[in-house]
Amino acid sequence: MRASLRLAASLAIVIGTGLTATAASAATNAPATPARGLAGSPGGGDPDTTVTFSVNVGGLTMTAPASADLGSGDPGTTITGTLAGTSGQNVVVTDLRATLGGTWTATASSTDWTTGTGATLSTIPVADATYDPGTITVTGTSNAATEGHIITLSGTPQDVVTATVTGNNTATWDPTIAVAVPDAAVGGAYTATLTQSVA
Repeated sequence: MRASLRLAASLAIVIGTGLTATAASAATNAPATPARGLAGSPGGGDPDTTVTFSVNVGGLTMTAPASADLGSGDPGTTITGTLAGTSGQNVVVTDLRATLGGTWTATASSTDWTTGTGATLSTIPVADATYDPGTITVTGTSNAATEGHIITLSGTPQDVVTATVTGNNTATWDPTIAVAVPDAAVGGAYTATLTQSVA
């Protein structure tokens, strides 16, 4: 503001011989023009601020019972049970990757069922058993509820649930395992290892 006032006074002195006292006074006391661009954004007007944040991402995991008992049955019958039937724990896929249009696939495989050891070892082939995921409950944006697949178990992983997802999501199911016991099966407690995974 001081710079503007000095400029007005200098003009009055230079051409002062041609000014009346009233004109000189008016020139000297003329209001200063406010300086522009000294406050706010460099160019004046409304200032903009760029604001950022980040959304955290996690992993893709599966939990399942450590053990399950399907019950018992006679030779020539089918023994059927669910994994949560005795364990009380479902199979759960938790996807915290927060993807847009992501996918995941759950698979299952198994060993043969065996009882005894050495000369008393008896085996029921893995191919005599099936895996049915049954009802699949989902959270988040996922089509897993309609993408369950009944399979005949084998030693090679096979798809049992597939999903296309957006954002965080979960899928929960309690698979039914059905074992067709051969007519010639030897009595005993049979054990196999069922492996489930997600990727």
